[in-house]
Amino acid sequence: MRSEPQGRLQVICGPMFAGKSEELQRRVRRAHIAGRSVEVVNHAWDSRHGTIEVSSHAGLSIPAHPASDVGSILQLVNGRPLDLLAIDEAQFFGSDLIFAVDDLVRAGTTVVVAGLCVTFDGRPFEPLASLMALAEDVTKLTAVCAVCGLDAAFHQRISPDAVTEATIPGPEHVGGLETYQARCRRHFAPGA
Repeated sequence: MRSEPQGRLQVICGPMFAGKSEELQRRVRRAHIAGRSVEVVNHAWDSRHGTIEVSSHAGLSIPAHPASDVGSILQLVNGRPLDLLAIDEAQFFGSDLIFAVDDLVRAGTTVVVAGLCVTFDGRPFEPLASLMALAEDVTKLTAVCAVCGLDAAFHQRISPDAVTEATIPGPEHVGGLETYQARCRRHFAPGA
């Protein structure tokens, strides 16, 4: 007797510069090699390297569909039987992502979400914190502290002209080395 395909929720999380997008790309490439049906989504706000690809700070990229909200993701999937749905920059999709991902996993799709699990001021970043609690698999990565070189679980804004982060992040909060640094707990100074 053949059973229904069983989906899984896999979360890749950590601070900026930890290699989250690279790990998502690795999983997508493996699924392609295995002949799986795959869709990749990146949030439309992440336009650092163009919105039609998931790019890492290391310069690796894979094609992706830009989406501005959870409805756009569901429209892309549109009931198709996918083996893998990969979602990068998941922190920008908000709490609606939790319910949508749960429905997709229950329908048999493995969903891999990658994103920041902590804000620049050291608070849990939803929806990643909730997705981590609900996931079958969680890979929490660390970066390298820009001050001492140890494992960094945090990132902080270093740009002197940076704006104060609102409750709901926006495209002005997408940045790179010019705006943020990875920091270990000892060198992390929220509000500095």
